[in-house]
Amino acid sequence: MRLGVLDVGSNTVHLLVVDAHRGAHPTPARSEKTVLRLAERITGSGELSKAGADELVRTVAAAKDSAARLGCAELMAFATSAVREASNSAAVLERVAAETGVELRVLSGEDEARLTFLAARRWYGWSAGNLLVLDIGGGSLELAIGRDEDPDAALSVPVGAGRVRRTRFTADPPPRAEIDAAVEWLAEQLAPVAGKLAKHGAPDRVVGTSKTFRTLARLTGAAPSSAGPRVSRVLTAAGLRQLLAFVSRMSAADLAELEGVSPSRAHQLVAGALVAQATMRALSLPELEIGPWALREGVILRRLDQTNGG
Repeated sequence: MRLGVLDVGSNTVHLLVVDAHRGAHPTPARSEKTVLRLAERITGSGELSKAGADELVRTVAAAKDSAARLGCAELMAFATSAVREASNSAAVLERVAAETGVELRVLSGEDEARLTFLAARRWYGWSAGNLLVLDIGGGSLELAIGRDEDPDAALSVPVGAGRVRRTRFTADPPPRAEIDAAVEWLAEQLAPVAGKLAKHGAPDRVVGTSKTFRTLARLTGAAPSSAGPRVSRVLTAAGLRQLLAFVSRMSAADLAELEGVSPSRAHQLVAGALVAQATMRALSLPELEIGPWALREGVILRRLDQTNGG
């Protein structure tokens, strides 16, 4: 069965087409990304701008056509923080459905954390024990911990890489004073989260699943994506600290030239690194593994669980 998953995020719209059967790992068949930066198209009144909505409609329509052309039996479409937090989200969703025939499901932050956790659990298996999963998005940070397929705790904190860049920095590269202020602010935001997670015991395995974590690991020496998903990749607190000292002085244009950095995400790399560092500090994590499966795979797996695999 071929499935399409359309992820409308804060920065990009990603269509992932997979060959999926119940009981087997979904196999990617095609991936298409469009950079929209929806979070940056939120107006001062909190609405997604008309231009942003127009482009979203066009992108969703194009993704639907691609999914049909690639033989998808079903297109599962969902949106995360940028659409979720827009004050006119209901009107935008209605327009997308009316003009494209695609109904976008808006995931809550807790939904994101639970589905991402499911994907990590299926990848690492029961031997991972008490599993802690971290995911840095554009608008929020998701955290989940537990010993089963459904986590014991699933949390979402509005400290995503894009949000931190937009709200805490005024220049590119950010001044040292703004970086220091962001570090202090992030520590304040994450202290309560650390307390909540501590109630569920020390993790046996810690996994970071987002593009931000993958990029940071790559810049600190981890294998490139071309090496395949089964190659072990690790991000250490020491490596991240050294990396931040280097990249925090670079402009987004210069960062985009680094191997492993996506040009569409270079503008929020420093902010993402600060979020990663603050999270690892708050949770006293010396290192974490980079997991190949995340939210999109979690959506697919949950859907397959609801079918007989036919």
